[in-house]
Amino acid sequence: MDLQAVRTFVAVADAGQFQEAAAVLAVTQQAVSKRIAALERDLGVRLFTRTARGAEPTLDGRAFLPHARALLLAEERAAASVRPGRRALRVDVIGPRVAPAVLLRGFHEAHPGVELDVVTLFDADTAVGAVQAGRVDATFRAVGMPGRPLPGSLASARVLDEPLHLLTGPEHALADADSVTPAELAGHRIWMPSIVEGVEWAAYYASLAAEFGLTIDSAGPNFGSAAMLDRIAGSPELATFMGEHPRLAWPAGHDLRRIPVTGPTPVYPHSLIWDRANAHPALAALRAHLTGGSGAPRASGTWVPDWAVA
Repeated sequence: MDLQAVRTFVAVADAGQFQEAAAVLAVTQQAVSKRIAALERDLGVRLFTRTARGAEPTLDGRAFLPHARALLLAEERAAASVRPGRRALRVDVIGPRVAPAVLLRGFHEAHPGVELDVVTLFDADTAVGAVQAGRVDATFRAVGMPGRPLPGSLASARVLDEPLHLLTGPEHALADADSVTPAELAGHRIWMPSIVEGVEWAAYYASLAAEFGLTIDSAGPNFGSAAMLDRIAGSPELATFMGEHPRLAWPAGHDLRRIPVTGPTPVYPHSLIWDRANAHPALAALRAHLTGGSGAPRASGTWVPDWAVA
């Protein structure tokens, strides 16, 4: 089996688009299409369904995905076994557009000689288990999620408190506000279809809703950020939260508004998690870059859940 084609399959599955996967892999979209077609011929099944917004894995594609990841991990371990001390630093950033990815890009710009392997694991349990098992060197997560203490072998450092913004369409009642307070959001419908039970951001937003009496609606299905932005843009009632760092693009006609939330400012607490026994030299450099030798202090006038730890 062509591992280059397998890697391309995983990239398309993660990105949801052939074009974005091509950018990640630094190849043409045509090359991505050819690799996927060859892999489909090899396996005798269709792996993706083309949609107006990109590509969705078929049932066969979803079944193949964990095995594809395992193949790539086996390839990495095989290469690392004959390159002692030269393995890339493998870091989970949750998603390519969220704040941890921005932090890791900053580290890469400051340390261009450090080889990085960036992965996107969905939930905290999977990510923490991967750190414990040595499948990744570090992950960015909200630490302290109720009922989910870190194993004793792992350490963490708070590296970013990311302020929340409200995103609305032009017809929303709050669209022209320079800023809004959490109290002013009570009674408004905050739509966040990416929230699923068991993930750490679900715990964060549940705490936020309970603290300020907010209505956070996670009704789906979740068709991705583009579909959510389309719906927000055309609705006078729906709004959503997004972090300060992501720079999502949307059609000019959407006229979406990003409004800071203040008084207090809810911040999402990103921490770096690693194994204390991990001696990878680049891991120490990453920790130093992100913390300057200390954690990110909580700024005055902000709010985080009681369970979030430094």
